[in-house]
Amino acid sequence: MAPEENAGTDLLLQSFERRFLAARTLRSFPWQNLAAKLRDSSDSELLRDILQKPSGGSVTLSESTAIISHGTTRLVTWDTALYLAEWAIENPAAFINRTVLELGSGASLTGLAICKMCRPRAYIFSNPHSRVLEQLQGNVLLNGLSLEADITANLDSPRVTVAQLDWDVATVHQLPAFQPDVVIAADLLYCPEAIVSLVGVLWRLAACQEYKRAPEVYVAFTVRNLETCQLFTTELGRAGIRWEAEAHHDQKLFPYREHLEMAMLNLTL
Repeated sequence: MAPEENAGTDLLLQSFERRFLAARTLRSFPWQNLAAKLRDSSDSELLRDILQKPSGGSVTLSESTAIISHGTTRLVTWDTALYLAEWAIENPAAFINRTVLELGSGASLTGLAICKMCRPRAYIFSNPHSRVLEQLQGNVLLNGLSLEADITANLDSPRVTVAQLDWDVATVHQLPAFQPDVVIAADLLYCPEAIVSLVGVLWRLAACQEYKRAPEVYVAFTVRNLETCQLFTTELGRAGIRWEAEAHHDQKLFPYREHLEMAMLNLTL
């Protein structure tokens, strides 16, 4: 192929990856262009590139096509959720046979990937928004997992719970019921109010672990605003929560936007 044809093919393949391989909506994908490229190509290189992409366990999601829906942004999958899912799959020892609490669960991709690939003992999806909780419950069942109250639950699968958790309301008397070994969160540093609330619930989690080992905490985020990130680390310091940056992982399973700067902190409560 000529250089310009190669460039066009690369863009088309990237579009396919982002919408199909990364669980993106297929509604707007240019199928006619793909068919034309395959028909006119002198060999099967394009099709081979698609079919040779790594495959493994699948996650099926029902999510909103709008960034903001029902008054929340948590009904879609954000890029940081993909980044955290990749890290988890590369580091399954952090989750094997452990109870995981996810703060601010969104469309559920990260949690479902961990449930299917990292063998936790139990997984708790949490969110304060009732519409998000409905979607979480639906996606759990859609992926063949059972909610904890289901007496027909598969004992080989993790115990899955969908919990309503408002960070500003939860007290040190309520939080011990979760008994997490690991706490994770993705893309929650979107405004100062959310940061203060997040650090507050982490501080209360630490306070209720007085007679037990505190959970390991991993917070992944997109670096959109340096001041926002600085506020997060400042609030952590005020709460007496130590942190260190996790190294960027090697595994690239999801073709999220390349220009985004991702980061993850490991917190010590």
